[in-house]
Amino acid sequence: MLDILAITGPIYLCIAAGYASVRWNLFTKADMRVFGKFVIQIALPALLFNALASRPLGEVVHPGYLLAFTAGSLALIGGALWVARGVQRKSLTESAYVAMGMTCSNSGYVGYPVMLLLFGPLGGVILALNLIVENLIKLPLLFTLADAGAHEGERPSLLQALKQTGERLVRNPMIVAIFAGFVVALLGWQLPAVIARTVNLFAAASSGMALFIIGGTLVGLQVKGMRRQVSLIAVGKLLLHPLAVFAAITLLPLLGLPVVEGDLRTAAVLSAAMPMLGIYSLLAQRHGFEGFTAAALLATTAASFFTLSAILWLMRHSAGWLAG
Repeated sequence: MLDILAITGPIYLCIAAGYASVRWNLFTKADMRVFGKFVIQIALPALLFNALASRPLGEVVHPGYLLAFTAGSLALIGGALWVARGVQRKSLTESAYVAMGMTCSNSGYVGYPVMLLLFGPLGGVILALNLIVENLIKLPLLFTLADAGAHEGERPSLLQALKQTGERLVRNPMIVAIFAGFVVALLGWQLPAVIARTVNLFAAASSGMALFIIGGTLVGLQVKGMRRQVSLIAVGKLLLHPLAVFAAITLLPLLGLPVVEGDLRTAAVLSAAMPMLGIYSLLAQRHGFEGFTAAALLATTAASFFTLSAILWLMRHSAGWLAG
């Protein structure tokens, strides 16, 4: 158990440091937004580019991982939409944000530091694979559903929705970095030493800073009056999402589809077990659902310390499965 705490402990101590720094006015929440912009616009893109460009293309393309992570996530999105829309009778827009909370992991701010501790340099590749699924499949789908619900009764414009999604992707520096990294890996280019070292310096700033920011943004969030909704999202994100991805990893090879092997099996399940993305409540502001999403972000991030530790313990005692 001490080995498990040696992995998860530093992650949540960094989060606690960020929380304390804002709670005791060393920094403000506005400062966290500035720090976050640096991480999203510069540090994480540098990390992604470096992780992909510094390896042969065969080492960064893992179809089995992408397929299993996508299939498990989409299955849970369907289930979350059915519960929120069909059982709880929520609007399509609110249901989309419930599904987003259950299935869109914080791969950059929380997931990458965990993967770095567990898998070393492979952590950057895992982050890139996760962001491909998040940014090219899950988020565009959920944003389209949220927008469709906000305009129910109007004639939907699929072309307009696709155009907006495309514009968001082109402006996303992490997607640009992934594309550039794949191009460099495909062509086999070797970056000049001065450029490679500069990229490494920015990439090294991403891990601790990302966790610090998560802690600072949690200050002031409250869960009161939304316990049922928050509990549903937290259980979906921390338990059902990793179970869905685990099921996909186990079942898809039986259909003759690519197998996920070794460390990537562990990484896929752990990636699904991360709390939701740190800008969850900011994204929901667009349609007026920042209340329950902020509360869910707080509760899920806090609870993830225990669930991640438990999942790591279970995996440590399932060496046969992890070996693929």
